[in-house]
Amino acid sequence: MRLYRRVTDLSYGLKAVAALLISLISSGAFATSSEYMLGNGLKLVVKEDHRSPVVISQIWYKTGSIDELNGVTGVAHVLEHMMFKGTKKIPGGEFSRRIAAAGGRENAFTSRDYTAYFQQLQKARLSLAMELESDRMRNLVLTKEEFAKEIKVVMEERRLRTDDQPRALVHEKMIATAYQSHPYRRPVIGWMNDLENMNVGDAKEWYDHWYAPNNAVLVVVGDVNPKEVLVLAEKFYGLIKSRPVLPLDKRKPQTEPLQVGIKRITVKAPARLPYLAMGYHAPVLRNPSTDWEPYALEMLAGVMDGNESARLNKELVRERRIASSAGAGYDSTARGPGMFYLDGTPSEGRTVADLEAALRGEVEKLVQDGVTEEELARVKAQVVASHVFQLDSMFYQAMQIGQLESIGLSYRDVETMLKKLQAVTAEQVRDVAKKYLKDDSLTVAVLDPQPLEQKPSFAAPPGLRH
Repeated sequence: MRLYRRVTDLSYGLKAVAALLISLISSGAFATSSEYMLGNGLKLVVKEDHRSPVVISQIWYKTGSIDELNGVTGVAHVLEHMMFKGTKKIPGGEFSRRIAAAGGRENAFTSRDYTAYFQQLQKARLSLAMELESDRMRNLVLTKEEFAKEIKVVMEERRLRTDDQPRALVHEKMIATAYQSHPYRRPVIGWMNDLENMNVGDAKEWYDHWYAPNNAVLVVVGDVNPKEVLVLAEKFYGLIKSRPVLPLDKRKPQTEPLQVGIKRITVKAPARLPYLAMGYHAPVLRNPSTDWEPYALEMLAGVMDGNESARLNKELVRERRIASSAGAGYDSTARGPGMFYLDGTPSEGRTVADLEAALRGEVEKLVQDGVTEEELARVKAQVVASHVFQLDSMFYQAMQIGQLESIGLSYRDVETMLKKLQAVTAEQVRDVAKKYLKDDSLTVAVLDPQPLEQKPSFAAPPGLRH
């Protein structure tokens, strides 16, 4: 009885912490937001944060590798590199030099769902960021000479980050196996053969089609006045003409066919240790106010691998010593279909078959016995606390807004999402585990380590961004 009382008290305590953190967010403790729509279709979201004289400016284009076609995979990422090669007014390399001279930093990234460019500056230099970024939205100069140089950089990036990284290679091949037809099966960086045969015309066609104000979201977070930011946005972006780009909700649906049996793949690559990756098809958030399964899947990932005392680390690594590492992962937000992951490295003397059996055993145990209230309360507190702590960063605030807006959701959904996470029940966690962590939706990828070759070390070539 004493043990039950202690656990119950802890559970209520964690729930109270999570509820308090949610109330802080709901009360506007992290500043106010304003949104505007320019006449050319560019959406502007401004979030005030007056704690320091800094501003974050990000432009998000609603296009990524999901929109690519076979034969030109990787073109979204290649164009991201080319965006730094200069315009009619700003020579190549001058963009970065001007931002650095102003004491700022800048970079860009491409994902499956979107492409984004950002600058972080002293607040008085926001106009500089907007002037430079708006210029390359429509005035980029693409030449065969610069493309020929940059495509080699991208190919080397692929070698360094995927081809020569066994675990990255396993994940790439697992995803290509798990998805039968959806564009997510193609890597963001592209297949090497497509990169080798890509030309400047492919990049220009991508730029001309997708880089338009009506296919973008401008996010500004920091020590700013929203009305003043709007004036700057109108000045620098307002005169850029819109283009015929379909909005997200009008683009053709790309639904992955239902998987009807387990898939397995073995990847042979030079490595010291074997590795196991398991991916289960799972839903993602479509309607934040009515969906519940994605929230329960987030909690499931937290129960399995949210902290040192989470199930996989506690049972498989520390106590049974079947694995030297074991984890779970799930992302509830995406334009395309979702996937729930389990992975790990077997301990010395153990095999990937031992680890797979152990991971399956943990899933079965959860389905049979469920989740304790104390476990669930701890995960809820951690999820919400993590969100609050991240909001301490202006850059993360901008990232959160941009990501949600770029996949068809709204930054205004955040409060609803946190409340729905807090409302997840232990039974719902058990239900999604039973429904989605099953063989018919599972793809298993195994790294079969091959002898390591002694390769000469070399530095990454200049131009690798991110």
